[in-house]
Amino acid sequence: MVVLMAMSGMAADMPKQGFGIQIGWAQPILRVNDNTHRDTLNHVEKLNGFKVGVVYDGSFIAGFGTSIGLNYTFGAKNGGWKSENPNYNVYPKSRRFITYQELELFVDWQYKFEIAKETYLMLYTGPTIQCGLTFTMRQDLQDENVATGEITTTYGVKNSAYKTDVNDEALKRFNVTWGVGAGFQYKRYFLRGGYDFGLINPYKNVDFVNGNHTRGRLDQWNIKIGMYLFYSE
Repeated sequence: MVVLMAMSGMAADMPKQGFGIQIGWAQPILRVNDNTHRDTLNHVEKLNGFKVGVVYDGSFIAGFGTSIGLNYTFGAKNGGWKSENPNYNVYPKSRRFITYQELELFVDWQYKFEIAKETYLMLYTGPTIQCGLTFTMRQDLQDENVATGEITTTYGVKNSAYKTDVNDEALKRFNVTWGVGAGFQYKRYFLRGGYDFGLINPYKNVDFVNGNHTRGRLDQWNIKIGMYLFYSE
């Protein structure tokens, strides 16, 4: 009984619900094995960008509650020239420009506790369903003839990872992650940050030439700031 009364008292002091907006930094991380290291996700593409969205917070009892919302996330990468394996008397290079857009629906379970008047710390964890809108790769190709020194460059070869026929770059639009993070809130303003672990293989069921499946994971770092537009005690 004493414990229930104490929890009820804590719940009475805890903000009950809030609806707000958030914006922040995002780093989608695409991990994949390759044909020479099939047992590890050794190839990594890190994109940097931003996310913006809406969020609803609800506290039920003693600071335990949920955080539900919808985000739009954009990421991009501008890669430098990368040397490929020489083929006969030609020395090829390539560089890629990647852009990525997605919508994500997240449902987090959180624990929020007051450390000072109207000041809270929070811990949260939960799943996110991601729906890819675009994943475009523009590739520049350059061939250098070792014998003559002649360089031939082709710019702007573009394809979509959702439509491409290239085995190790064919992606599914839907991905599921599980996130963990922490945050800080002062009155109507909050700061949250965490990491989302990809739970499914985002690559389509395709094989390398030797019959091994492409495996990968789509993770994400993120830091968000925001404010509650509507807030009730």
